[in-house]
Amino acid sequence: MSTPTTPTTEHPPTAGRLLDVRNLDVTYAGGVAAVRGVNLTVDAGQKVGIAGESGCGKSTLALALLRLLPAGARVSGEILLDGEDVLTMKWGRVRAVRWAGASIVFQGAMHSLNAVHRVGDQIAEPILLHRKATAAGARKRTGELLEQVGLPAARASAYPHELSGGQRQRVMIAMALACDPRLVVADEPTTALDVMIQAQILRLIQQLVSEQELGLVMISHDLAVLSDTCDRLAVMYAGRVVEEGPARQVYEDARHPYGQALSAAFPRIGDAGSRFAPRGLPGDPPDPSALPSGCAFHPRCAVALASCATQDQFLRPAAPDRRAACVHVGTAGPADSAGPADPAGAAVTEEARSTP
Repeated sequence: MSTPTTPTTEHPPTAGRLLDVRNLDVTYAGGVAAVRGVNLTVDAGQKVGIAGESGCGKSTLALALLRLLPAGARVSGEILLDGEDVLTMKWGRVRAVRWAGASIVFQGAMHSLNAVHRVGDQIAEPILLHRKATAAGARKRTGELLEQVGLPAARASAYPHELSGGQRQRVMIAMALACDPRLVVADEPTTALDVMIQAQILRLIQQLVSEQELGLVMISHDLAVLSDTCDRLAVMYAGRVVEEGPARQVYEDARHPYGQALSAAFPRIGDAGSRFAPRGLPGDPPDPSALPSGCAFHPRCAVALASCATQDQFLRPAAPDRRAACVHVGTAGPADSAGPADPAGAAVTEEARSTP
């Protein structure tokens, strides 16, 4: 089998598409390739999940969508938000798009909220900045948002430490919705919450997306949660999407060995074997600054071939409306490369983009 090459097919714009990520690469200082050629689309009212172990590039991808990466990060590709490339926007335009066009729910609400400001003031800040509302108007909108996420409007006067973990997470969701964005990026929104509160937060997110026709990108290491919450699921490994398709199908019948291992790590209700002996995956994700040759997953793969150590694999058709990057999937060339961008292509530092 020959080594797959990067296709040069054009990506025509699609009506109703909120987000279209094309061949996105993110490299940190020192040559750490955190995201490598990711392609991702989100339509209005669609929920897309991104799964993978810690260190696979999920949070870097989330931060790249809104140009929140640290100075010195090198980014190439395209991030089209309503057809406008976020990566080529002037800095003033980026600030206008954040919160109003797209917003983010960060993981760890206690660390994301300012401990010395009341939560109502923190929710009101983007309203005052982007909506040019009066102080009274911002307070009214803050109370409405808190009630929308299931909290009394009076909790606006509370400090973060006076709220429970679930309440703080609801505040973060209210803040993300403050300026009526069309796209919400939720990075591990249920981390460190107990299962009952997790279920409440997930139901709330699903309800808000459905009622307001938002696009949602939800990031988690938990395939079970994503399969119940999202319409489509992308599995990332070593900075790439290695499998993509309808969420429930990917969870129940993964075609990539890594997706299979992630799915098998969670016990299934009614399956005593999985409950008493859940299967794990030996080894650790590779160091992004020293990736193995060939397929990055081959050192941990139980079904790797000799060619996997030298020949990289890209996404190819695995079933109707599904793709996987594995030598065992099909025999045709890649349907859509997740490979690295052309070295001769433009790559601009986040610091340079931030210059007005």
